[in-house]
Amino acid sequence: MIVKIGLAQLNSRQNKAANLAAAGRAIDRLAGQGADLVVLPEMFNFHGLEDGYQAAAEEIPGPSTEWARSKAREHGMFVHCGSLAERRDGAVFNTSVVFDRDGAEVARYSKIHLFDARTPDGLEYRESDAFAAGDQVVVCECDGITFGLAICYDLRFPELFHALADRGAQVFLVPAAFTVPTGIAHWEPVIRARAIENGCYVAACGQWGLYTRGRQNYGHSLVVDPWGTVLAQCRESPDTLVVELDMDYLRSVRERLPVQRHRRRDLFG
Repeated sequence: MIVKIGLAQLNSRQNKAANLAAAGRAIDRLAGQGADLVVLPEMFNFHGLEDGYQAAAEEIPGPSTEWARSKAREHGMFVHCGSLAERRDGAVFNTSVVFDRDGAEVARYSKIHLFDARTPDGLEYRESDAFAAGDQVVVCECDGITFGLAICYDLRFPELFHALADRGAQVFLVPAAFTVPTGIAHWEPVIRARAIENGCYVAACGQWGLYTRGRQNYGHSLVVDPWGTVLAQCRESPDTLVVELDMDYLRSVRERLPVQRHRRRDLFG
């Protein structure tokens, strides 16, 4: 079985209308290339400093997710809307939503691991000042393939990906907004590691470029196969790519190197 996955690398900033227009053009382009599923980056509709997300947050359903729903229905494709600031239960969450070909919501995931860190360029990020942490491990089925959901900083925590694989995930979908210093050092190695140690495809779609007050994202959105091979990668600009994922190849890798079967869950959970 073959599924065509499309990534839309964007340079989202603080203008929702402009961001949705750019995302729409990317989705239309990927639909024209026959993508079955399109992934947008983290914070696709508004991307700024931590103190901006309270005002930018939307309930779900809301304007941005209804826009994504309409694009899924328009093209008859699955749309993973990256993530956005979701207002829920008196808090704001960093949340992904996936819509099916008819525009029905099939999955919703809120980022579990929040990025509170100081990067080598001296900038400090305090995601927990803006967001509450999610507490659910989420997979969904799209045309018979099981996808596991994660967001950006989640990549550094292999336990989440083991849990997704245990729930049947064959492909990990990871919208992101990696910083440039961490991206240069860690982006590709951690993505390839998550693919290799679970025998899964990974499709990681990032923000690219300067977005506010000296902050910029690494981009380099890419798809990695279960053997750890990079199949395609975006250029250093807003960009799109389409890759065919071969589920027969995934099964062959898992047969030759059955890491999931060999995991000592009795010792490590």
